[in-house]
Amino acid sequence: MKVKKKAVLAVFLVILIVMGLVSSAYAMAYRRGSSGETVKTIQTKLKRWGYYTGNIDGVYGSATEEAVKYFQRKNGLTADGICGAKTLAAMGISASPPASSGTNDDLYLLAKMISAEARGEPYVGQVAVGAVILNRVKHPSFPNTIAGVLYQPGAFTALVDGQFSLEPEESAKRAAVDAMNGWDPSGGAIYYYNPEKSTSEWIFTRETIAVIGSHVFAK
Repeated sequence: MKVKKKAVLAVFLVILIVMGLVSSAYAMAYRRGSSGETVKTIQTKLKRWGYYTGNIDGVYGSATEEAVKYFQRKNGLTADGICGAKTLAAMGISASPPASSGTNDDLYLLAKMISAEARGEPYVGQVAVGAVILNRVKHPSFPNTIAGVLYQPGAFTALVDGQFSLEPEESAKRAAVDAMNGWDPSGGAIYYYNPEKSTSEWIFTRETIAVIGSHVFAK
């Protein structure tokens, strides 16, 4: 019986070790949704080599994912768009755990507002809403931080009706990543509105750039 117990214990320990290795390997991989300095390094190298044309912003969005796939195909690696140990080694990058995103960081705030303002809109429309917020950050007429733009008095009804306090939907999280990674379906807009709900006469005077779903995007 003691021998059997020892054998069972040995098997159990092996399982724990394997699970630990798998978990560690997963944690060491960079994939869509990851962020941080190592992602910036990945983007920098891919851009230098001609695989990537987006912004070096440390946000692993769809453009970064496609660039990684391109690199993997050209280098005989599994083209899954994930920077695991083999892909990182091929890039000459030392693997380190991806930075985790806190609930108060810019990406999370952006996802919350996208979810609140564009819930039920087409995915491209959700990305466009995120892009408008980021365009405002860069525009001299608005605060120069995401939080500043979001909390600007009277800017977003979602702060008044409670929608912003809700947990963001998964599509909004993805849309935030894509917007942060440089995708701007709004065409550079700094305003958007729903013509069926807007009560501001002033907003109708703005030049329309695009119409996506129920939102008009303007400058």
